[in-house]
Amino acid sequence: MYNSKHIGFAAVAAAGTLALSGCLSSSDDFGNFSLSVTDAPVDDATAVVVEFTGVSIKPADGQAEVFTFDEPRTINLLDLQGTASEALLEDELVPAGEYEWIRLHVNALNGQMDSYIEFDDGGQHSLFIPSGAETGLKLVSGFVVPANGSADFTIDFDLRKSIANPQSPTVDYILKPALRLVDNAEVGHISGTVAAEWAADADCAAAVYVYEGHNAETGSVGSDNEPVTSALVALNGESGEYEYTAGFLLEGDYTAAFTCEADQDEPEEDNEIDFLQSLNTSVSVDETTELNFGPDA
Repeated sequence: MYNSKHIGFAAVAAAGTLALSGCLSSSDDFGNFSLSVTDAPVDDATAVVVEFTGVSIKPADGQAEVFTFDEPRTINLLDLQGTASEALLEDELVPAGEYEWIRLHVNALNGQMDSYIEFDDGGQHSLFIPSGAETGLKLVSGFVVPANGSADFTIDFDLRKSIANPQSPTVDYILKPALRLVDNAEVGHISGTVAAEWAADADCAAAVYVYEGHNAETGSVGSDNEPVTSALVALNGESGEYEYTAGFLLEGDYTAAFTCEADQDEPEEDNEIDFLQSLNTSVSVDETTELNFGPDA
């Protein structure tokens, strides 16, 4: 699937197969590293496709570990909403210790359809990531790979904060990802329903925004009080209820707020977004907290 290109690590691993003693690093000097991606969605789009070519992770001391995929991985991020995710790396053996950053290598060139966005009317537009070809998507967020243990992380692409509309059919959409790294051993989720009398309104662009802390001041993306993440509200054809899931939230207290004006929220502006209801809630590790919105909540 991919190749590791760190010479020092390869040399140690090769030497280990010879079972030489006294001069080799022990297995306790390494740990397993896994990395997945998920998405907080954006309105109107039916697909946001990014072509990944590899991953790099940089130890605090030492050269970056580089994993290059044998073939580019084309992933529709809109398939990864709520608690869904897709693995880029699984249980890769890497040196244990502190790491400084993660870099996702992508193909997202100006004027090319390697990465693209698609809308309800079937129209497709190239998705351009500035400096994507040179530096990829760099997430400067420290983390630790435990010796003789495992580290399992997910990167949340918050597309509501990330996609800039050029307001022109001839210019590429721009992806400036707001990336959020979470440790899967420390997260839970919020899920629930929204009353049909609110969500079923034809003029309602329904979404739930999630903010840190109880009684948090709400705001749009791009404001001083922007949400940690958001989730679209969609009709479940089997249950007949309007449902949402906000996934991969660190354990703690939150304020969740329902709006019908998600389509008016531009990521690079401080928009006036009205919220019909705000509710306090809490998240526990490896649990899904139920939180329902409606006049009787």
